Amino acid sequence: MKEQHTVHRLDTDPVSKSFIRYLVPSTIGMLLMAVNIVADGIMVGNRLGPVALGGVGIAVPVYTLFVAMSLWIGVGGATRFSALMGAKRADEARIVFSHAIVSIFAVTLLIGLLAFPFRTELAYLLGANAETYPYVADYLYLMLLFGFVFTLENALSIMVRNDGSPNLAMVSLVTTSLLNIALNYIFLFILDFGVMGAAAATLIAAFIGMLVLCTHFFKKSNNLRFVRFKLNRKLMLLILVIGFPSFLAEVGMSVFTISHNNVFERLAGTSGVSAFAILNYVHSVMLLMFLGMGSAIQPLVSYYSGAQDHAKIKKTLQLAIGTAVTAGAVFFLIGQFFAASIAGVFGDFPDSVLDLAVPGIQLFFIGYLFMGTNFVMMTYYQSTGNIRMATWITAAREIVVLLILLTILPVFFGVTGAWLAIPISEFIVLLTIIYYQRKWSAE
Repeated sequence: MKEQHTVHRLDTDPVSKSFIRYLVPSTIGMLLMAVNIVADGIMVGNRLGPVALGGVGIAVPVYTLFVAMSLWIGVGGATRFSALMGAKRADEARIVFSHAIVSIFAVTLLIGLLAFPFRTELAYLLGANAETYPYVADYLYLMLLFGFVFTLENALSIMVRNDGSPNLAMVSLVTTSLLNIALNYIFLFILDFGVMGAAAATLIAAFIGMLVLCTHFFKKSNNLRFVRFKLNRKLMLLILVIGFPSFLAEVGMSVFTISHNNVFERLAGTSGVSAFAILNYVHSVMLLMFLGMGSAIQPLVSYYSGAQDHAKIKKTLQLAIGTAVTAGAVFFLIGQFFAASIAGVFGDFPDSVLDLAVPGIQLFFIGYLFMGTNFVMMTYYQSTGNIRMATWITAAREIVVLLILLTILPVFFGVTGAWLAIPISEFIVLLTIIYYQRKWSAE
């Protein structure tokens, strides 16, 4: 049977071959998703201007929250699913899948409906002002009502990748990205739907991407089968514990965005918010590339963990860190030499915005020298059951250490201090990982 052949490949293929087999489609898919995010920013910025771009940037944490929920349950469920498949317990793995998908749909639909009546208060809480509020409100309107589409699509993509179909997950991301770009152009430049049109384009593209993923259910090798189940509280708790670092990582992105928006609003007004919106779009690209690396190793490490193959886990980790360090160095150099070109892509902004954005990109990109390794180690700890260390990495790099630095550094260094908060935070977290690994190795 084809199912046996797929499992046999994970058991017998060299780690380097399996790593490349998952890394290439994950990276390509995430790269195109990153292009999609940048295209959103370029079209909104060029068609509607810097204030609208800043407004969408302020509303992005709501989208991030929905993604966070999908990762919490999706990665938690997928990690447990792969471990059970590695241990040759397929029936239990299908129960995990059923729990995960039904739960993510119900929870995120409920959150969106409960938040919808309070979207005005939410907009100002996120950092909107009189100028940006209309754009934030338009974006939130559709996101709160239909955010569950993102969560289902993202969770299903994670599960499909863990069921041995990284190429289909990539095709889904490609489809979503290209369709979103096309719909954005139609809704913004032809039909003139404004920010609400940009949100609609993103939702429709995600729905079509989900339909592409559903073709996995027609494969003979498919193990993702819905089975009748009774709610198992212990299983759900296990899924939530395993997936919590992934949820926290996305929540950290919201904290990162909200805190920086508020700091830049205070330090430099709307120009500061617009400059940060440019950086945040670019940062989303780099972050998705690192996420692609994490997406590549998570199914492998989870499967090898279930199979108790520690040698393959170690080899996978070495390959992933080497890839992350190389990518981080490339990103750093791009930021140093092409900052002005990157900022200029998003529209013909006033000098007040570009004067903040260009040096900001150069300073912020220092963080990519450390961020990739931190992200890979978080995924490794999570996939091998060291949830405490995985949680520390995610909580520290974008919440605890970041907020402390973002409170202190701008007092002494102004806007420069705000740009440097993330690079210093990533470096401090990397030092704690090195300390932990050395202490663990010595024991």
